[in-house]
Amino acid sequence: MESRAEQAVEKYLKGYNCAQAVACTYCEDLGVDPVVMFKAMEGLGRGMAGTFEGTCGSVVGACALAGLKESTANFEKPDSKMKTYALGKEIIRGFKEKNQTISCHELKGIETKKVICSCPDCVRDAARLAEEIVLKKED
Repeated sequence: MESRAEQAVEKYLKGYNCAQAVACTYCEDLGVDPVVMFKAMEGLGRGMAGTFEGTCGSVVGACALAGLKESTANFEKPDSKMKTYALGKEIIRGFKEKNQTISCHELKGIETKKVICSCPDCVRDAARLAEEIVLKKED
């Protein structure tokens, strides 16, 4: 699979939030309606609802893809969380290895005034991790 990380960055630069940019780039791969994904991710950008206080939306978008990949949607006996969590943990580990943190607040240097990673670069990094970790079996 050829990387589409730059497509995710283009979406971000077009006005998608960081979670939407990552998650919407791979809707076709996971059989998800892009309108539903766009709406579902809308409140999750900029560290959750634009507060800069939570997890980077790019990471959230990548972790959402993990759920779409692994969930069995077994409403009676949910049985796939651990597989989803395992992929999410890999995404988080990889993002932290590259950027030191997954906190939007820290990435943007809100207190320190030192930006660790720009938003487009966060989108790019999370998209690449989603491809490597979530979509690797889709080749």
